[in-house]
Parts: sequence; structure tokens; C-alpha cells
Amino acid sequence: MTTATWPEGITEKLIPTTLGLINVYEGGRADGPVMVCWPSLMMDATMWQYQYEHFAPAYRMVLIDSPGHGKSEALRKIIDLKDCADALVEILDALGIEKCVLVGNSWGGMLAGVFPAYYPGRTAATVGINATASLPTTFESVWATALATYLSLHARMPALAAKAARAAFAGPTAEQSNPEFVKFTDFVLGDDPKSVAWALRSILIGRKDEHRRLATIPADIPVLIIAGEEDSQFPVHVVRKMADAIKGSTFRVLLHTGHLAARENPDEVNAEIDAFLAELPLRGLTEAQR
Repeated sequence: MTTATWPEGITEKLIPTTLGLINVYEGGRADGPVMVCWPSLMMDATMWQYQYEHFAPAYRMVLIDSPGHGKSEALRKIIDLKDCADALVEILDALGIEKCVLVGNSWGGMLAGVFPAYYPGRTAATVGINATASLPTTFESVWATALATYLSLHARMPALAAKAARAAFAGPTAEQSNPEFVKFTDFVLGDDPKSVAWALRSILIGRKDEHRRLATIPADIPVLIIAGEEDSQFPVHVVRKMADAIKGSTFRVLLHTGHLAARENPDEVNAEIDAFLAELPLRGLTEAQR
């Protein structure tokens, strides 16, 4: 993980799953409740650096390099959110974790939405950031298909990918006043372009309408959905529709924030998660429950 500076004590391991070897980082409070973080498409676990620093004193932190990203095995097939949920359960089993708080941004946010529907018994709470449960728009399908086709022709990530990531991830406020974050979006130049192409086809272009599935989430599973006011990928009304489908969910909008809110605006994201989790009895979980 070359773009994040991690405190001592973080370990990493490759865990076999049905989606190949998934690289997982662990650290934080060993006897605390478990928080699992799943990143956005084109990102790896490094995007959660500021969440790790904030929550590690109280939580056992598990940070995922999603399939085909970071140090996880390359992705060379179509997958869906159910596949991701199944792989996450395999990771939890390998780590001896019964329940977790799942936090995700974009791809991870979509997974945080459906995971408690598929696996309510493994979910203590979920936080979905900059996510959607809707079908892709025609515009999304066209540009994402063109980008995936272009990336699939390259062995190394072309410079165009950084421009695409900046346009997708950085809103007007970041462009004007957050040069560190804008520079961070160049991270995608280290990605495997063929893996990203498969992920684009799978998670972005091939996604399903999940609103009916979200309606099956048990009402006693707490869900927080966060939108970014300046998110050009999944606008506020799309994210709100996702939240409205989940019984009893909490919905928040972060002003002056784009698509990669957890990395662009970590202080406000962390504050929203803190306030949400403060209402839950997570710190009372016993070893057997975790």
C-alpha cells in the first residue's frame, strides 16, 4: 500500500474466496467490534486511511482490496453483488468474525446495501456512501462501456484513466480547494486496466435494480446511507431512493462533497458514522458475537 502511511500493527493476508485471492488488512483494537471497509471501484484499501486512523482505537478494522484491485487477484470474469457478498462471508469466516459493521463507498456502498438482505445474521450495521440501487442510465452504460473497452486493450493503465477518475471522483469544491484529494485520484494509474474493465462491466454497467431486495432487510438492522451533494455519478436523488427502500434507514447529505466522500471529506463522513454508531450497542458485543 504505497499511497497510505499506516501505523504499526497492521497485518495483511491473502484469503482464498470464490472470487480469487482477496487481500485483507487488519489492525486496530483486537477486542473491539469489527468494522469492515470495502472501497470504490478503481480504489483499494488505501482510500480508508482516514477511517482507519479514526476508528482503530475502538474497532477491529478489516480493510479490503476488492476483487481485481490492489494486491487482490486479478479479475477476469463478470461478477455481481451477490458474488461479492458471498466472498465477504468467506473473508469473515477466515478471520473468525461472526458479525461486522460494513462500511462501503460506491461499489462498497452498493454492497453495504445488499449485504444485510443476503446475510442479515452476519450484519451488525451497514453504512453505504455514494451508492445506488438503480439500473445504470443510458449515458452511464455508453461511457462506461467505452471506457471498459479502451482499458481492456492495455497492459498498463493509460493516462486517460486518471482523467476519467478525476472527472468521476472530484466535484467542483474539490477541484477548487482540495488539491491533495485531486492528486490522490491519480492513484488509478497503478490499477490493472483489464481488472478494472471487468469490474466496470460487472458492477457499473451490469448492475441490477436492487430496491426490492433492499426492502427485505430486517428493520432491526441499522443502515446509514450517505450522499454527496456534488456527486456526479450517483446524484442525491438516486442515493435517497436507495435509502427510502430500506425500512428505518438513516439518510444524510454531505454538502460540497463528491463521489469519493470517505476520502475527500473524511472528517464529516467519520462524524456521521460516529453519530450513527453511538446509538447502537456495538461496543457491548462479546467475543462470541463478533
